[in-house]
Amino acid sequence: MKPPHLFQAERIVAGYDHRTVIQDIDLVIPSHQISVMIGANGCGKSTLLKTLARLIKPTSGKITLDGKPIGTIPPKQLARVLGLLPQSPIVPEGISVADLVGRGRFPHQSLFGGWTKKDVEAVAEAMEIMDITELANRNIDELSGGQRQRVWIAMALAQQTDILFLDEPTTFLDITYQIEILDLLTDLNRKHGTTIVMVLHDINLSARYADHIFALYQGKLVAEGEPSKVITSSLVKDIFGLDCTVIKDPISGSPMVVPKGRYHVSNECTL
Repeated sequence: MKPPHLFQAERIVAGYDHRTVIQDIDLVIPSHQISVMIGANGCGKSTLLKTLARLIKPTSGKITLDGKPIGTIPPKQLARVLGLLPQSPIVPEGISVADLVGRGRFPHQSLFGGWTKKDVEAVAEAMEIMDITELANRNIDELSGGQRQRVWIAMALAQQTDILFLDEPTTFLDITYQIEILDLLTDLNRKHGTTIVMVLHDINLSARYADHIFALYQGKLVAEGEPSKVITSSLVKDIFGLDCTVIKDPISGSPMVVPKGRYHVSNECTL
């Protein structure tokens, strides 16, 4: 089991080009759990994740890892603890799967040290976890969207970090690949104790896979906690503007949002 870390933010404000996107957010990332950030488009989910990952410097507030301000931690040292998969990573031209996954070992390598046995084993393990070992020598350009996403996640896993941030890891994937990716991440969390924080669009998948939910609305954290306590019809109405009924998922037992909509399906069938 990976060691627990205290990762917290206090009254952080951040945005882009003098435009505030997130405001006065206080949170603590639950260690060894899967946390998911939910909210409508433009509510600040990705901005919050990037700010926590130090890609965006907050205008004000404080982010600490084990009591140390995150901005004071040397980049390589931070990268040994925190891994990040951004929303739209850029694929280097002509690179193979194994080479791309291997780039995840950079934080652990010295300038003149070269590759070690541990590096080789970490890459092999990451590819095995994501079930892409047989693709090792394939060019990234030849892969499907789902395969590419698994390769990117494998690169993040090769860092062997205790904390992993993923910004919309299932976007643009069909439902089969979405479930595969989320199942694999759940296995990683359960077997290795990796703390995972994700931004997801699908509220039902969020409720099914999350141990902890962070709900955002217009740049503010409006609710957090276990899915069963956070995902309610009133919350969905407040943050998404959607009239719905929340029922129990018959498979997972998690909350499941059923939109009401303006139309209903008739019991009668016309041929």
